[in-house]
Amino acid sequence: MASSSSSGLTFKLHPLVIVNISDHFTRFKSQSAPPHSARANGVDASSLQPTQTQTQRVFGCVIGVQRGRTVEIFDSFELLYDSSTHSLDRAFLEKKQELYKKVFPHFYVLGWYSTGSDAQESDMIIHKALMDINENPVYVLINPSINPAQKDLPVTIFESELHVIDSIPQLIFVQSSYTIETVEAERISVDHVAHLKPSDGGSAATQLAAHLTGIHSAIKMLNSRIRVLHHYLLAMQKGEIPSENSLLRQVSSLLRRLPAIESEKFQDDLLMEYNDTLLITYLAMFTNCSSTMNELVDKFNTAYDRHSRRVGRSAFI
Repeated sequence: MASSSSSGLTFKLHPLVIVNISDHFTRFKSQSAPPHSARANGVDASSLQPTQTQTQRVFGCVIGVQRGRTVEIFDSFELLYDSSTHSLDRAFLEKKQELYKKVFPHFYVLGWYSTGSDAQESDMIIHKALMDINENPVYVLINPSINPAQKDLPVTIFESELHVIDSIPQLIFVQSSYTIETVEAERISVDHVAHLKPSDGGSAATQLAAHLTGIHSAIKMLNSRIRVLHHYLLAMQKGEIPSENSLLRQVSSLLRRLPAIESEKFQDDLLMEYNDTLLITYLAMFTNCSSTMNELVDKFNTAYDRHSRRVGRSAFI
């Protein structure tokens, strides 16, 4: 890896990319955490997954636009990565790229992102795999380790350059400078996320946080009640407590309600909502095409009218 880039490109990074990568890493770390039973039994998490914080990495693509020598990174999406073969799920990547093209037709895949303290040799394999989409992809690396003494953002942007090392041409990573670019909507969103913390009374500072706290409490209460019922049924099955037919009937009635989502009425309602959404999308597309066609007709009429005036004036002379 070289110290600095010589391409002359100017990179502008939007806060939404940093928020997305941080959220991706947090969700991945939470899903990879040891089970609750292991923590309850006093098992050390480091003994289950040694060096977990160093090996956990997430991968995704960054999208945006390039205007001349300025590269502006607006958004990102996740990727499926196989760490054993160092390969990406190309079908998933193409599907996500197609979906983003429908919503943001001017955005292109500029490169990819990952988490870690520094670029690794295996990262070049992913980098080369994306060159068929972008001939010079950008690599955004975020260090998730907390360093209170560090004042700068733990974000590094790399480019790739071909250098001759020991008479052998090799593609290496070179570090590039960047600036943080924000728009009004992003400033409001980032400020909203920054204030998602409990206040003095223990309640949330915003309505969104209060809503999420209420949902979390409801799910936690539901989980605890299901756990109590499960332990009770296990004890009844083992003969530790006498059986109660009335309770068993209530449990059976509750279980019969679970497959209600697979009923025919639910499928009909889902298809109706789905078709209505597609219809609205098609109508919006037709409206956009009609507006574009009207603009083209107006331009054609204006150009034809000017041409007719010039021809008539020449004939009169």
